[in-house]
Parts: sequence; C-alpha cells; structure tokens
Amino acid sequence: MEGRCAVETWAEFGCAASTCTAKVVFTVGAEVLLCAGSDEVHVFSVQEKKLTAVLRCPGPVGDLVQSDDKQLLYVACDSGVYSVNLPSLLPRTPDALADDSSRAAVLEISSDRLAVGEEGVCSVLLVGAGLLTLSQRDALWWLTLYKVPISGQSPASSYEKLTELSVPVVSAGLHADTEGDQKRLGRRPVLICVHSSDEPPPSSSSALSSSSQDGHYRLEPVLFKLLFGVDAALVKSPIILCGLPDGRLCFFPLRLPGLRVRVLHSLEQPVVLIGTSVVTEPDVGGPQCLVAVGALGRVVLVRTGEGRPELGGKVAGFTEGCVSGPVVCGCVDRERLYYSTGSDLLALDLPGGPAERAGPGRGDAVDHGEDTSTKTAAAALQSSVSLNVCRVIALAEPTHNTAGAVELVGLSARGRLQRITLPNGGEDTGLPRLPSAQVGQRVRDLLAAIGDVCERASVLKSNIQSKNQILRHLNQVLNISFLLLDNKNSGEQLPVQEKPISCRAVTRWSRLLQKDSLNLTCVLENSSPYGLDRGWRFSVTVFPLSYSNAAGVEKSSRTFSFPFLHLHPGETLEVSLPLAAAGDTSFPVTLSCSLIFSLNSLLGEEEASRLLASGDSVKSRLGLDSSCVSLALDTLTVDWLDALQVNRPTASHRNMTSQPTDSIQAFLSTRQVRWSGRGEGRAESAEREQYSASVRVSSELLSATLALKTPDVDAQGPEVAPPSLCISLLDWLLSQGPGGGETGPRGDAIARGSSVVHAQGPDGHAVKLTAKEVNVGEESVEKAEGPLAAVEVQVESSSMAAVCGLHHAVLRRVQTLLQRDPEKAASTLRVERLGLRQTLQRAEGLLQEIQQCRIPEAFGVSRGRMTQSLLSVYRQLRENPLLII
Repeated sequence: MEGRCAVETWAEFGCAASTCTAKVVFTVGAEVLLCAGSDEVHVFSVQEKKLTAVLRCPGPVGDLVQSDDKQLLYVACDSGVYSVNLPSLLPRTPDALADDSSRAAVLEISSDRLAVGEEGVCSVLLVGAGLLTLSQRDALWWLTLYKVPISGQSPASSYEKLTELSVPVVSAGLHADTEGDQKRLGRRPVLICVHSSDEPPPSSSSALSSSSQDGHYRLEPVLFKLLFGVDAALVKSPIILCGLPDGRLCFFPLRLPGLRVRVLHSLEQPVVLIGTSVVTEPDVGGPQCLVAVGALGRVVLVRTGEGRPELGGKVAGFTEGCVSGPVVCGCVDRERLYYSTGSDLLALDLPGGPAERAGPGRGDAVDHGEDTSTKTAAAALQSSVSLNVCRVIALAEPTHNTAGAVELVGLSARGRLQRITLPNGGEDTGLPRLPSAQVGQRVRDLLAAIGDVCERASVLKSNIQSKNQILRHLNQVLNISFLLLDNKNSGEQLPVQEKPISCRAVTRWSRLLQKDSLNLTCVLENSSPYGLDRGWRFSVTVFPLSYSNAAGVEKSSRTFSFPFLHLHPGETLEVSLPLAAAGDTSFPVTLSCSLIFSLNSLLGEEEASRLLASGDSVKSRLGLDSSCVSLALDTLTVDWLDALQVNRPTASHRNMTSQPTDSIQAFLSTRQVRWSGRGEGRAESAEREQYSASVRVSSELLSATLALKTPDVDAQGPEVAPPSLCISLLDWLLSQGPGGGETGPRGDAIARGSSVVHAQGPDGHAVKLTAKEVNVGEESVEKAEGPLAAVEVQVESSSMAAVCGLHHAVLRRVQTLLQRDPEKAASTLRVERLGLRQTLQRAEGLLQEIQQCRIPEAFGVSRGRMTQSLLSVYRQLRENPLLII
C-alpha cells in the first residue's frame, strides 16, 4: 500500500492484554470501552484524550455490550452479567472535567448490580428488548434469551428468562500442534445478529450499516432468504448467528415458533470474525456478502449466485480461501477486511462480483471446486497488504474521519490504546496484485470483455440511431397532423391557395376500345414547410349523392389509395382514377380527400399497438383507427357541368357571327331533329318534350366578380372586342373544376360571338346552355331608375335528369360568386321594387298545388296525375326563377 499509516497512542495501561478475551468498543465521538482480559473495564474519553473511569468487576471480564441509548453497560463475568449505569457513575461536573491532573475514578461493581445470575457467560448481545447470553456448562453451549426490564425497574429479579437453547460442545477438528497452540485457540465465541436490509433498524438511535456497532449487521433480502429460510424472511425475523471455537457457524431465528439451532457452515477452526461486506457498487439493497474468518486464516465468503440449470433460480454460493495466519482479531469495512496476525496488521480487498465465480458447484451449500474461477478467488484472498502496524490484539469497528480516511481503534499486546489512520489514497492504495501466472489470463479476459462491450455498444448505437430517426419521423407526422387539425378547428374556410396542404381535381373524357369513360385527375399540393415521407398515402373516397334508376341497385362508395415515397414542400402529386362510364347518371359525386399515415410501416405492429393503448385522448384527436392517422383535406363535388362533353363549334359556326342567334339555334335544332330521326322507331323521339330551367344573375354581380379576358390580337386581323358578360359567364361555368381546378380549354367550345353551348350529358342526351341579357322588373320599376340588368342562363334538354342536374350545378357555382362580392345596400333597396310581391304570390299558389298533390290515392287521385302535377310545378319554378344579386 502506498503511504504509511498514522498511529496515535491515546493511552498506555502498562499491562499485557489477553489475545483471547480482549475487546474494544468504540462509541463514536464519546468514549472507548475496553477490557484486556482482567477484571477491569476501562472508559477512555476521546474528546479529553484521557482515561476517565475504571470499572472493577467481581471477576475476569469475558464480554461487554452497550445499550442502544448508551446508558447501560452489560458486563459478562464468571458469576453472571452485571448492568452498569454509566452516566450516573462517570464524573460530569465542570470542575472535574477541567482538572487535567485528576486521576481516573475507580468504581467497584457490587453484587446488587447483577442482572443475570448465570455462570460461565462467554458472550452477550442485546437484541431489541432482549438480552442474549452464550455460556458453556456441562459440555453444552447454552443460548439464553432474557427480557430486559423497562427503565425504572430494579435490576434484581427483573430479567425474565424467555427461552433457552443448547448446542453440544465439539472439541475435535481443531488443528493445534502444541499445547500452547491449543490454549491460544480457546477463544471467546462470536455472537452477532443479522437483519434483512428491508427490515427497519432495531432501534431509532442507531442505524445499521454494512459493519455496525453492538454486533448488529444487515444483509440483502435475497441472500438473507437463501441462507436462513423463507419463513424468517417473510416475518423479517432477526437471525442470531454464533461462531463457536470449534469452527461451526450456528444460527436460529428469534421470531419463529419452535426454535432450534442449525449449523450454517464449519470453518474447522475457531471463528474470530463474522461480518458483512459490499461486493458491488452502488450499494443497492444492503451488503451482498457474509464474511467469516477463522483463527488459522480460513476465510468463507457467502454470496448470491445463479444456480445450475437443473436447479434453477438463485442460490447461496460459498467461496473458501485462506489468508496468512494466524488471525488474532479483525473487522470488515464495506469491501475491505482488516485483520491482525499478532505481528502485523493487514488489509485485504475482498473479491467482488457474483458468487458464480465459485465455479460449477455454486448451487451447493459448500463449494470445493478447483476450477479457474475458484483459484482466482482464492489467489485474491492471498493478496493482502501490510499496514506496518504490529502487535494489535483487538480492533473496534472502523470509522471514517471528515477527510474520508479510514480510522481503526485498536489495543496492542502491551496494553496501548491506539488510533490507526490509513492513508487516504482512494481505492488504488489497497489493490491486490495478481500473481504473474494469472496476468496473461486476466488480460485475455479483459480483452474479451472489452470486445463484448464494444459489440453491445455498437448494437445500442444502431438502436439509438434507429429510434432517433423514428422519433424525428413521428415528430414530423405530429407537426403535419396538428397543422391540419388547427386549420380544421379554426372554423374558417380558407381558399385553396392558402391551405397548407390542398387538393383539386380535373375531369376529362377519354375513349378506349370504343367506350367513353370519365376520368378524374386529383392534384395534391404540399404548401406546408414539412415534407411527406415514407408511410403517407393519398386517399380519395367517391360517394355518389344520387343513383341511377336503370342500375337497379344502389352504388356503394369506392376508395382509392395512392402511397408515395417523398413529397417535398412546394411539390405536387397527380393521380388519376376512373369516375364514371358513359350513360352513368349518378351525379353529383362527392370526393373525400384525406392523408393517411400508417404507424405499422414505421413502428411495427407491436409498437403501434402499444402506442394505441397508451392514451385515448391522443387517439381520438388524431383519428387513430387500426394504427393509422387519418387527416381530412378537402371535400370536392363533381357535378353535371364537370361531366359534360361539350361539342366544339365547326368553322362554319365561327364564320356565321353576323347571322342572328335565332338562325343558328334553328339550324342546330334542325340538325338535332334529323339526327334523332334516323333509324326505325326514332321518328317519335324527335318530337319528345323539351325541358328547361333558368337562373338569373345580376350583371352588377357578374361584373364585380368575373375577371373578363383581355382583348385578343388575331394574326389575321385587327383586335377583337372583349367578350360579353354572357360569354364570360358560360366560359366561367365550364372552366371551373372541383376544388378550384381548371378543366382546360372547354370554354373555347363556345362559338365566337355566340352565347350558346351544345353538349352531351353523361346519360347521352343532348344539352343546350344559353346565356342572354335580360331586364328584370320593367313593369314595376320607376322610369327614373330603370330596370335591373341581369344575365339569364337557360338549360334545355329532353332529359329531365340532365336539366335538374345542370340546374343544380349552375346554382351551386353561382353561390361562390356571392361569397366573393360583399352585400350592397343599394341593390337590396332596388330589389323591393322588382315585383317580388307578384313572385311571392305565384310561389304561394304553387305551394297549394304541391299540397294537393300529396293527397293519397284513397281520395281518388291517381299516381300518374300526381306525377304530372308535380312536374308542372317544378317547371314553373324553374322557368320563373328569382334574381340572384
């Protein structure tokens, strides 16, 4: 050990001490009690550095113990155990303390202080409210437990005997070559109490440590249960552990019924020391090792280890070794053993680690395996370090000073009371050195351990990187989710251009294998600052709002899912899907667009399931269903205007701009009649009844909301005047796609200078859209103000479904114009003069007709007549529309 120990002699008693019965009890910060084998007990004051009292007993002192409150001292003599009240005997007056020249007081212990009249008492121990004595009588060791009286009662006849146990004396097995050695081996038995570390301390005044005063020690619960049984561990019974001069370690629990003494182990030599130590850091759960040292140097370490596969579970492993003996006295301080051979004081670092180092037999009660691990532990026990202090025969429990150095209080063979301060060199000062033969094996073991640690560290690093990447991805998913949820919860309907993630749609007719079909192209635009990475998919669900009677059955919704890898900020994604076939009249159709993120693709099924079970609030807010996050984007509507197939005008139509509009309409009507009259049975279809509906929009609203096109410059001629409101309105109606998407150059199908559009509906019937300027309220408006200019859009077709669908589509799109233009009070005042009274009276008359049509057939009204009446009312409502301003 580097450095030297500092030895300070506190007192000299001038008499030789006995190595068998000498004992030192150090009460921290107060007094040192010691007996040297004579009939005297010396009380030394640490603060005053002098001997303060000498207790003279009736006979030689075998053992002594102090109560928990430091008031009573129990002294064991041949005639019994005496109880001494120290505070009442020691001088505490200021004059006596100030007088340095005053001699120590000699106090005679009379027979009236006899507590237990038992002969041959060798050891005593206080356990709670009981006094335990160990004596030898008639070739038996007797363990007797007495009840300590309550404070204030007289000592005499107040100690009630509670129980008494016996153990036979065994003298064989002691290795002594000479008669002197045999006399030297006749030592006082070691008597301690072991507590489980989860048991509260036996008294509030003294807390148990790894090496406690007054013979009380604690042990971790697992090893406590393995050594002393499950019953003792359950009731947290203190265990009395006794080390006899024949080498046996005997024990019995105090709180279990049917007490009997059992043998734990045998050192085959007198037991000098029993204590506990810490083999792992930090000290969690209490000391993990029970240490026993014999007089000839045998050391037994009892620790918890893993059992054999056939045994299973944990077992108590016993590791035996030898130190350089003989061992006169010793003590344990956490992971270090201090012991004296009489000629030198040595320090030994106890082998750490689990008990499986004891070899294959670690599941047995005693392990004598000679494998490599056992030899390594045995070699470590031989690596003691000399402290260069000689002739120490008694040691008190070690303490630590304010600097952290270990201090030992010992008694030398010449009767000197000494304080030994070890060099404060940390853990490096007392490391045992391995023999040279084991250095190579130790290096190989360390390299193998380093390789295992590096491999585990690499695996942990890759796992941490994977977890970090998953966390970053989940953080981005949460950011996108809360961005869309905040936009949804705000209640404001933002324009498509201002939404962080939006979608729009465009419809186009295509022809494949002589079959026409309507296709939908959805455009997903990412205007947010976050990218959409792996795990996201774009979902479009199609809900028909009406059903075709020819189909016979209702159509269910269809869902189209489009996974994608990366969609960075500012990028768009285009997907196409079939919407309807020719002849399908299931319009309008609602498109529900959403973003779906699959947690299984990122976390796996097990992690995703645990995440779903972690919290219902997050699950409900994010819309988690089947380990998927569903975020709604937009709801689009594909109506009849989107599904129209506009007939492009021919060159003759474009050159006939000077002819009246009526002539063009007559020509188109003639062509339509001729076409419909072809074939057998088609002559009647030319004369089918035409249905119509109209919508009137004020010119003021159209001028304020529609952006008219700039004048066009033709390469073959001069500038062409900007289109009128009628053409602009038709162009706008045909060019607006679902969600604000532009359908393309469908507005170019309008003939130049003409406000008539011919098209074909999805059901195959011909459709005509006409826009013309009209004056509303000419009869009721004063001449000074004049009538209100408006544009009337009329829908005509031989198909009632086409007229109704187109009328609904025109009204729905005109409603968007009302959201662009704020209300004007002036226009509202003028509406009151536009004949609203007559319009309302006409509407009331139509209401009465509708109520009459609801009369059941039992009153003589047939179903065909009711249908004709309802159809007539519908046509009157559509042909006389209200003005949209």
